[in-house]
Amino acid sequence: MRPLERLPTIRSKLGSVIVFAVVLTLLLVFFFLGYALRNSPRDSEVLALLDAARKSANGKLREIPPNTMVIFRSLEGGVVIKGKDLKTEPPVFDDEQAHWGIVNDLEYVAVPRVNDGYVVGTDYVMRPAPDRGLAGRFDSTLAFLEQQWWQFMVAGLIAALLSLMAARFLALGMTQPLRDMAQAAKKMAVGDYSVNVETRSVDEVGQLADAFNRMSSELASVEQLRRDLVGNVSHELKTPITALRAHLENVQDGVENPDPATLQIMLQQSDRLAALVDQLLELSRMESGDLPLDLVPVPLRSLVQEVVNEVDVARGNGGAEVRNEVPQDLRMVYADPARIHQVLFNLLDNAMRFSGPGGQVIVSAMPSESFGSEGRCEVSVSDTGPGIAEEHLPRVFERFYRVDPARSREGGGTGIGLAIAKSIVQAHGGVIRVSSEEGSGSVFMFDLAFADGR
Repeated sequence: MRPLERLPTIRSKLGSVIVFAVVLTLLLVFFFLGYALRNSPRDSEVLALLDAARKSANGKLREIPPNTMVIFRSLEGGVVIKGKDLKTEPPVFDDEQAHWGIVNDLEYVAVPRVNDGYVVGTDYVMRPAPDRGLAGRFDSTLAFLEQQWWQFMVAGLIAALLSLMAARFLALGMTQPLRDMAQAAKKMAVGDYSVNVETRSVDEVGQLADAFNRMSSELASVEQLRRDLVGNVSHELKTPITALRAHLENVQDGVENPDPATLQIMLQQSDRLAALVDQLLELSRMESGDLPLDLVPVPLRSLVQEVVNEVDVARGNGGAEVRNEVPQDLRMVYADPARIHQVLFNLLDNAMRFSGPGGQVIVSAMPSESFGSEGRCEVSVSDTGPGIAEEHLPRVFERFYRVDPARSREGGGTGIGLAIAKSIVQAHGGVIRVSSEEGSGSVFMFDLAFADGR
């Protein structure tokens, strides 16, 4: 188990990390500070030697410091040793000054002894000199820290306490969005996608909160789409089923006769129901990526003309005029002709339905880089219909979405055609989009790759 994994909250983990970092930093700072100040007690130690030498010269030394040797050298050369014998002799001085120095790894202080105004000799206080090597420096550092340990401990405790308080205060604002996200996730788990996390930070936590809010909004949209889909599918299925049921009941009750006209109406409703189910199955396959394509070079103008003829036959006379303005010399595109036929049919069928009698629908194509890729052909279908309001444009390719539900259902549309067209174009590596203004008609555009790749 990794360190701190047992702690229950991020705030406690963050506080522990900060306190650990502060303690470690203080230990390092105190050690290096002790190393830098390891010689600071030397002054007091030298003064202690000087005080012992003066007391010895005045005959007032009552106790010899431990690990220390006291020597009195008379002017006649006699030497008197007191204390630990360190097996060395100090240098000779013939003046009346106090001296300090190191000889044979011994540190000494020499003070002249005066009787009746005359110097009669010199008193020395000697002890082993501190080791100047690495081990000696380390020992000096530890000695200094042992003398000052309580000051360092008090300073460390105060610093750790202040750091812990600051960490908890700072972590409160930093981890609040995380706690809010945890609570929001619990609500989302039971289907409440309306929750949002508020944060003003711009760091990783703030970015995570923004991403969480976007995810929440998208999940809410998906949930709404799911509900709309269920409602729309139910409505679309209910309409032909209700019509079939009504005619069957009338035939059963004798209100209607099972003549060819009645049976034809029932067959049309059955065909509509079957077409809706087939479209739903096909759309499901497309959105799951299970859409086999037979890609071949396709002459676009002849394919468009074929679709135009079919739409004219399906709509009959009195509908909108459809014009094929795809250039004769346009290079062939690389596509599945059956699938692109389906896309064009859906777009032309919608355009003619909304343009109405006297309207005009134009199919055109040209090389273009407006879709962000070279070597592609832009196909457009424009109409003179009522147009689409700006707020509807982002959703026109959604399943069962209707700009004008009543009018669309009267015209027999299922609301799946544009969703199928989008899936087919995306399977070809293209993009489909719409440009429209209310009262100015609409233009649907999609792109296909040229067969020669240029």
